[in-house]
Amino acid sequence: MFHINHTQGAGPKPGARELTALLAGLMALNAMAIDAMIPALAEIGRDLRIETENQRQLVVVFYMLGFGSTQLIWGPLADRFGRKPVLAIGIGLYSVFALLCGVAQSFELLIAARALQGASAAVTRVLVIAMVRDLFESEEMARVMSLVFMVFMLVPVIAPNLGQAILLFAPWRAIFLLLAGYGMLMFAWSWIRLPETLHPEFRRSLAWREIGSAAWETIREPQSRGYTLALTVTFGSLTAYIASVQQIVFDAFGAGQYIGLVFAAVAAPMALGSWMNSRVVGKHGLRRVGHFGAAGFAVVTTLHAVLGLSGHESLIAFVVLQGMAMMFFSFTSSNLGTLAMEHMGPIAGTASSVQGVVGTIGGALIGLVIGQAFDGTATPFLIGVAACAVVAFVIVLLTEPKRLFAPIRVDTGERIAAE
Repeated sequence: MFHINHTQGAGPKPGARELTALLAGLMALNAMAIDAMIPALAEIGRDLRIETENQRQLVVVFYMLGFGSTQLIWGPLADRFGRKPVLAIGIGLYSVFALLCGVAQSFELLIAARALQGASAAVTRVLVIAMVRDLFESEEMARVMSLVFMVFMLVPVIAPNLGQAILLFAPWRAIFLLLAGYGMLMFAWSWIRLPETLHPEFRRSLAWREIGSAAWETIREPQSRGYTLALTVTFGSLTAYIASVQQIVFDAFGAGQYIGLVFAAVAAPMALGSWMNSRVVGKHGLRRVGHFGAAGFAVVTTLHAVLGLSGHESLIAFVVLQGMAMMFFSFTSSNLGTLAMEHMGPIAGTASSVQGVVGTIGGALIGLVIGQAFDGTATPFLIGVAACAVVAFVIVLLTEPKRLFAPIRVDTGERIAAE
């Protein structure tokens, strides 16, 4: 059910399909900035004379750290001035820093520009979640987020292959020009077509006491705190994958020519998982589906780690099991993120910011630790990801022990989480 605020802006408003595509396109700015660079890491290392191969991971990790650093800024600004103008500023800066990355002549400048690009892209993470929370509730919110993520998850299928294709005809710097152009396209589309979704009664001041109160409420509320921590550990495994996959495919398996295909084969189940989630979450409920996803993620990654330790890991096994794990990741991230926001409606922007800062920076640091353990084999990665998945499920269990795998039931026409 849409609750779009029509009091601001003029002209026709987007329908459900266009709104979903627009929100997914905004989220994809972040995915494009990460995934399109994966095939170029080796070339960047040679061009900028990076001495240690593991340092290439910093191109990804510093972007993620930047992505987490400013979310607590974008959220309160959006709660005060509205979603649309704040979104426009963030996207504009994203394009500017993409251009700076493209002209960087030193690794230090590239890393700094990447951190700033990530800091700008953070506006999309905060505001897409806040806007969906403005418009929808409970299972419907999870369904829409799943559809957004389904389109968003197609980016990892396309972006590495796009980056690899660009490298056939142009240097790695051209990839950043593409990112800048994509940013300007989304700037124009969102400015022209996106309505203001912030309800007037939910506008908040920028007084530090009020921001601090909202942030503390986000941390204090048990469901918000628990699911945010679970997502933080889960995102650590995703960061580790993004940071390590180029080295795993190139060095551990000696199959660098297949990097785009590997990335696509792992990402496709993620998109499928998001689509499946959008179909089943309304029937079975956030908790049952989300908890099932977290448990499945833990089981598959643990089995994958056991296979790796046995010495029987192969490229095909890596792709198949990692793809299965990422499908369960889709069920986990969509629903646990919604559960974390379930009670945060009046402070959606700030709450999304706080949860994003914790999840992104925490996940980036966890992913960095796992990535830096790369030793020429996939084993450290597999063990690290399995540990993340198991810890995440334990946190879910501790957050709502009496509602683990709880379904929804229909009582007097209302959906109620089963106690």
